[in-house]
Amino acid sequence: MSLDRRISLITLGVEDVDRSTAFYEKLGWKKSGASQEGVTFIQLKGTVLALFSRAELAKDAHVANTPNGFSGITLAHNVSSETGADAVYKFAIACGATEVKKPEKVFWGGYSGCFADPDGHLWEVAYNPFFPFDAEGHIVLPDRTV
Repeated sequence: MSLDRRISLITLGVEDVDRSTAFYEKLGWKKSGASQEGVTFIQLKGTVLALFSRAELAKDAHVANTPNGFSGITLAHNVSSETGADAVYKFAIACGATEVKKPEKVFWGGYSGCFADPDGHLWEVAYNPFFPFDAEGHIVLPDRTV
């Protein structure tokens, strides 16, 4: 059996699905017709972002609904230039995101910044000169041998 390696759907646990949906729609992302009461689905390139009650998501996974804080994960939106990173960051802030780290040159040779959505989920906006895009806008990882 061959296993496809992919992330098909990312679900963010949120306090208020309607509020979070409104935020992501301000960013220009469209709520799918597959959405239902209490859950929003947003079609992205090759992935679906879902917004669902944080309390219900924790209950479904049989884990405690712990307080907000750094969860050890960031989501990333890569762009093709430093100017693009600045523009996406400024747009997200104008849509209601919280400033976390303004875009800047970073130690690994790229340029990135972070903002938080209304529930504190961290988003990195990054220009990585080492990860080009293909014709469909997907990141192409370089082949490297150690």
